[in-house]
Amino acid sequence: MLALAGVAAACAPPDRPKSDIRLWTQDFEIRAWSDVTPPVTLEPIHYTIVVRDKNTKEPIADGQGRIYVTNADRVTKWDGFKYGPEVGTYHATLMFPASGEWALGIQFRRDSTQLLQKTEDWRQTVYVGAEPGAPSKP
Repeated sequence: MLALAGVAAACAPPDRPKSDIRLWTQDFEIRAWSDVTPPVTLEPIHYTIVVRDKNTKEPIADGQGRIYVTNADRVTKWDGFKYGPEVGTYHATLMFPASGEWALGIQFRRDSTQLLQKTEDWRQTVYVGAEPGAPSKP
């Protein structure tokens, strides 16, 4: 019984952090958060995205998605989701080349036979990070 509880805990999505954002599409409920808040320029920022069915609240396994960002100068960056290991959890990494205000959004679908569904964009201020050529934060 104890081993079963350990396996269930290992497969569960990570606990909700204080800095997550909740988003919805027609069919999905999405939670997203980054490992660095607020994000900084010229550093890889890792995002964790948890996707559930909007009606059943069941986690969506093996879906397809991406997170993307655009600033006022129309610079756009994106990264496709990598699945797992937690059920319904995806990971992506972005690097912001400039500081300032960025619009972020997520697109997701259950599989390649479905259309991508887009969340509403949200705004994030990105601050100056390391200078080019400077060592990265530990």
